Amino acid sequence: MNLSNKQKQYLKGEAHHLKPVVMIGSNGLTEGVLAEIDNALNFHELIKVKVSAEDRDTKKLICDAIIRETSAVQVQLIGSILTLFKPSEEKKISLPKN
Repeated sequence: MNLSNKQKQYLKGEAHHLKPVVMIGSNGLTEGVLAEIDNALNFHELIKVKVSAEDRDTKKLICDAIIRETSAVQVQLIGSILTLFKPSEEKKISLPKN
């Protein structure tokens, strides 16, 4: 799924007030953490994940793995906070057209 710039801007605005629902710490990205992220995406559609990694390369690899495994779309990555969007069957968030 690809988002237009207008849709990404809308989602950034919607996510602004959100707090991270999942935090990845020293244990890294485990199956349990991935399952929790997937459950949160199915329930909320738009979530923030805090990735605490030593360096940028590790953080980027973790973020890429999350996106690949959950089939979510990266809305933005600022510092250690990754914002993800994955539409559910109920379509709780309606995106603007293009």
